[in-house]
Amino acid sequence: MRLPRDIGGAELARRLTVFGYGITRTTGSHQRLTTQVEGEHHITIPLHTPLRLGTLSSILDSVAEHHGISREKLREKLFR
Repeated sequence: MRLPRDIGGAELARRLTVFGYGITRTTGSHQRLTTQVEGEHHITIPLHTPLRLGTLSSILDSVAEHHGISREKLREKLFR
């Protein structure tokens, strides 16, 4: 499955709620999301539309690593 090319930061933040992430603060054009699932984990998402592919890939790598799942399973759950 390919990464979506048109997803924005706000949409990604909304989809990450499935993994327990919630917005803890917004500063300028960036949001910080935190989850307590499987330990505390923070990610920062730029509120750009669309997100650059490398930025999206990096965020997904971090989430997948924290939750101990493959990137493919993460993409299926977020973008199916």
